[in-house]
Amino acid sequence: MPSDNGSTVIPCLRYRDAPRAIDWLCAVFGFTPQLVVPGENGAIAHAQLRHGNGMIMLGSASNEGVYGAQMVQPADIGGAQTQTCYLVVDDADAVYDRAREAGAAIVIDIVDEEYGGRGFSCRDLEGHLWSVGTYTPWQA
Repeated sequence: MPSDNGSTVIPCLRYRDAPRAIDWLCAVFGFTPQLVVPGENGAIAHAQLRHGNGMIMLGSASNEGVYGAQMVQPADIGGAQTQTCYLVVDDADAVYDRAREAGAAIVIDIVDEEYGGRGFSCRDLEGHLWSVGTYTPWQA
């Protein structure tokens, strides 16, 4: 195993306005920047945002390079998603309120889940789908 210090699976996202997305993700979901590498013309070449023992990596959307050519933004394909992120939080209601106030599109309203926990699903400011809840699969 590579490391016991954090998650060994790290979602990677692209945003058209990555600086704004970083601010939004930190304010609404509670991420903290670990590393932000500026790119050209206000872009973000690479960023790492922490949340507890988890992390996401993100950068500015671009079709440049081999990796960039593989990516497409949700708005370009009618909002469809091929994967989503699940964020474990202590207080789903507080995050839900912040998400609504920040303009997130609520896709699944907040509910107590049959399998445990309380959560909701929303789209962030650029349409990426997030599920947020108190269910902790590590404790299931």
